Amino acid sequence: MKNIRWTVLIIGVLLLTSCKEKKMDKQETTNPLMVCEFNTPHESIPFDKIENAHYLPAINNAIEIGKAEIEAILNNKEEANFDNTIVALDNAGEQLSLVSGIFFNLLSAENNEEMQMLAQELSPILTAYSNDIMLNTELFNRVKSVYNKKDELNLNAEQAFLLEDSYRGFIRSGALLEGADRDKYRDISTKLGQLSLKFGENSLKETNAYSKFITKESDLAGLPEFAIEAAAEEAKERGLEGWVFTLQYPSYGPFMKYSEVRELREELYMARATQCTDTSEFNNLGLITEIVNLRLEFAQLFGYKSYADYVLVERMSGSAKTVNDFLADLATASMPKAKADAKELQEFATEKGADFQLMAWDWSFYSEKLMNERYSINDEMVKPYFQLENVEKSILDLAGTLYGITFERNTEIPVYHKDVKTYEVKEADGTYLGLLYLDFFPRATKQSGAWMTSFRSQYKDASGDHRPHVTIVCNFSKPTESKPSLLTFMEVTTFLHEFGHGMHGMLSNCDYKGQAGTSVSRDFVELPSQLMENFAEEKEWLSIVAKHYQTGEAMPEEIIDRIIKSGKFQSGSGSARQLSLGMTDMAWHSITEPFTGNVLEFEKNVMAATSILPKVKGTATSPTFGHIFAGGYAAGYYGYKWAEVLDADAFASFKEEGIFNKETAQRFRDEILSRGGSRKEMDSYVAFKGRKPEIDALLERSGLK
Repeated sequence: MKNIRWTVLIIGVLLLTSCKEKKMDKQETTNPLMVCEFNTPHESIPFDKIENAHYLPAINNAIEIGKAEIEAILNNKEEANFDNTIVALDNAGEQLSLVSGIFFNLLSAENNEEMQMLAQELSPILTAYSNDIMLNTELFNRVKSVYNKKDELNLNAEQAFLLEDSYRGFIRSGALLEGADRDKYRDISTKLGQLSLKFGENSLKETNAYSKFITKESDLAGLPEFAIEAAAEEAKERGLEGWVFTLQYPSYGPFMKYSEVRELREELYMARATQCTDTSEFNNLGLITEIVNLRLEFAQLFGYKSYADYVLVERMSGSAKTVNDFLADLATASMPKAKADAKELQEFATEKGADFQLMAWDWSFYSEKLMNERYSINDEMVKPYFQLENVEKSILDLAGTLYGITFERNTEIPVYHKDVKTYEVKEADGTYLGLLYLDFFPRATKQSGAWMTSFRSQYKDASGDHRPHVTIVCNFSKPTESKPSLLTFMEVTTFLHEFGHGMHGMLSNCDYKGQAGTSVSRDFVELPSQLMENFAEEKEWLSIVAKHYQTGEAMPEEIIDRIIKSGKFQSGSGSARQLSLGMTDMAWHSITEPFTGNVLEFEKNVMAATSILPKVKGTATSPTFGHIFAGGYAAGYYGYKWAEVLDADAFASFKEEGIFNKETAQRFRDEILSRGGSRKEMDSYVAFKGRKPEIDALLERSGLK
């Protein structure tokens, strides 16, 4: 599973900020976040000058500017029109969104306890500020007056879509609520912001709290050299002699795949699968109950039976019924294969001497052995061919081949951590497109997973086209004293996935901020990312990227063939896992009465339909399910499977016309990547493909047809 994350806190519509006209006081000259234009290349963020103490005064300053600017909009004596109301609001809050975006992005990628405390302080301030805008009756009346005469305005399609979005946005943010309901809306939105932050904070602390210190070499049985060396490096960094394994995936994943010590696999699995439960110092079970009940109350304020109903009316799917039918249909196609995968693996394990029923901590171990026996392929074999620096170059070159763009490293641009690299992205003719930050390695100050976000979004105004600053954050295998960073095949795929999101942000060509880049429905946003994953299983591209880190020799064709053939290995069980997450998300957000039960039992009952292994008491996914409880995927996690239909169908065009075909890629850029959310997502897809998506390509690719 690949993660994706934008700003941790969604503030909503922010306000117009004419910071350039504001006179700066003495305090502002010492605070790098209180200026409108950074004196850096491409106005890049001066990370090297930012201190924790700068955030609160800078955000308060931006809020005051915003309040003054909103008054100017409201006091405009001219009749409300598209430019002085809708465009003004879309251009709103440049300074505030910039500063708060820096803070919340770093809260995920490079945080500390002081920032965590500050986030809890800032959350209600920013929520209140957003609510003051969206619940401003006079402001809504101006928007409504423009909306009511939309047929007379002669707007182009992008303008009409922005007007529609703006009007609906106010309504869905409480503009029509009155009296006590308005107060309740403010209270709920404030609490939800704080609870979501606390959920993510607990998950990070729990991950960092666990480590397994090993001193006996016999406990390393089965582990490949790269895993042992990485564990030795971790121990050394902690001042220990031996080997340390953590719950960060580059450490945890290989241990579960290769360790022959079943008791230790069970120990690590239980440490990870019981994170943030009631046995934990950082318990999230109570937070889950509070969050889902507040979301239900929130949805019912607007007349919806459930939070899923409230959310999905705005998505491609359109309704909870459509989503549930979609997941059920995929489960019907997946579960026979998933159960066959489990039966086959049990039989294989028994043949290898396992005199027990397979448990969750056995799955990766025996799956790896079965795949290696069947396809003669494993991580230790392929990792030497996937040196991070070469994979990075190959992916950047792939973007150049497809879209005609270039990447130039710029070491003069400040970064927030020494591991971060920065590129200037340009068109083939040298036209500047934006900045790309790459942050690859795990650390205690970074959330787990991988994601793309932006420090600046693309938009246009009278002064020109403002280009984005995009960042890709991952947790890849770190280099050791003797070896560079060598990636697993999954990590290569993850890189491609997040890079697809990056291209969606970077190649945006929209007029308005609210529609630019990845500002699309959750069930569409994964299309550009998942489409890029397809290249990982194409021989034409693998023969380019896979070079031995010592000899420079290309990966033998027979290994490439085995990688491709293994692509459908356990596709049924893999699909079942994703479906279980989507169904759990939908279950939590389909409740129509306040939840008063047991979180672990609730999840167990929901996941029973897609389970293929015995349930282990005390384990659960929900307490660390950050996508839905600390991110923006509530009632939206199904979007990964939904987008698989889109990406398989879309990539079929690349396969038919040539995976490096520039015309196909240009069409994808023009109709999908550059359009952002400036029109309905289905219209963008049809403009690229020539028809609506069909599921056949996914079923065939997954071996489920």
